[in-house]
Amino acid sequence: MNVLMFTNTYLPIVGGVSESVQRLKRQLQQAGHQVLIVAPRLEGQPKHECDVVRVAALQQFNGSDFSIPVPIPGQLFDAIEAFEPDIVHSHHPFLLGDTAARAADTYGLPLVFTHHTLYEHYTHYVPGDSSRMQRFAVALATQYTWLCDEVIAPSESIRDLLTTRAANPDVSVVPSGVDTACFAIGDGLYWRHQLAIPEQARVIGHLGRLAREKNLVFLTHAVCMALQQDPESWWLLVGQGDARAEMEEIATQYGVIERVRFTGRLQGQELIDAYHAMDIFAFASCSETQGMVIAEAMATGLPVVALDAPGVREVVVDGRNGRLLQHPDPAAFAQALLECMGSEQVAVMREAALTTAAAYDEARCAQLCLGVYRLAIAHGGPFTHADDGGWERVRNRLGAEWHMICHRGRLLRHLVRDQWREDRPSWWPGKRDETELHGD
Repeated sequence: MNVLMFTNTYLPIVGGVSESVQRLKRQLQQAGHQVLIVAPRLEGQPKHECDVVRVAALQQFNGSDFSIPVPIPGQLFDAIEAFEPDIVHSHHPFLLGDTAARAADTYGLPLVFTHHTLYEHYTHYVPGDSSRMQRFAVALATQYTWLCDEVIAPSESIRDLLTTRAANPDVSVVPSGVDTACFAIGDGLYWRHQLAIPEQARVIGHLGRLAREKNLVFLTHAVCMALQQDPESWWLLVGQGDARAEMEEIATQYGVIERVRFTGRLQGQELIDAYHAMDIFAFASCSETQGMVIAEAMATGLPVVALDAPGVREVVVDGRNGRLLQHPDPAAFAQALLECMGSEQVAVMREAALTTAAAYDEARCAQLCLGVYRLAIAHGGPFTHADDGGWERVRNRLGAEWHMICHRGRLLRHLVRDQWREDRPSWWPGKRDETELHGD
């Protein structure tokens, strides 16, 4: 099978979507399939990429870690024609996601979309962030699903969320995979020695972008409370971002900054070694669709203490492989960390974590994804070679543009309808008229 993928984030960006795309690509290729990635052109990207097509991009948009591709569909068609894809897989509902939809439409190919991200939690990176912008982010992703033949949700809770949002019902749950065999082997003493953490210390760990949407102020208060109560505990953080300064300030206020260590961004074996330097993993983000780092942590045998949230509750089973807290109470979170580290059941939790991680092995997840591809192809047709004739090529591309215009029109209508519901006067008679608004 020839799989054409479009992603707004890819190497050298370190993050959940970038890592997910790389792992899926690797597993598909190892299984004998061909993969071509369309991604932004980025500083520091690999010099030789025989299976990646790069397009121009704006670097580090609005101070974030993200780069915004500038889609130029015309420059891609020669590469697409030469590749002869069987299916198009989009990893975003905008920018190169739009280009993916155009390519699928132009060549009569099935389109699959993975809903990796709850975009409404990331609107603070966009000037003019507001509740309207959050609604726009939700509507954008939801309406995009209707351009697709099949939709992939990384977790059951995201599938359920898409259902409540009236998205395309053709949704399959396929988690982003983890190389469990690779994560199982690491040197836990390496980072302890590098960062002067005592070998016998109890180390609370965290990994991820140090960004606002990760709920890190809450996490810092909770972990620092635990460090205050247990002088033998340390905190090891892997990642970088603008939130680091505020986290250091909070740790200083608690008087525990000398037992907090930041490694910065890590990859490869250094990242795996950092997991093995930890005794427990702390996670407070409520903006995840899966929480891939939780599966990584469990693949190294770490119990996880986390807040109950979409994408997290499918992985963390309270009392079995960690603790899942229903309410965001920093003191309760701190107590859960201390109890897990001091529990006689910690060995049992470690074994349960390894068992949980096995279900997220990337080879298994790639096979599930292939099953979704086959479903989409069964409803589609073969590659049409729209480029074989000049008029046919123009006609198909115009048709693709028309479908995108219709998509944007539906999105605009959805937003206008929601804004009307919010702004209508209190005397407006409600249900009967709202039914009329739904009449389209």
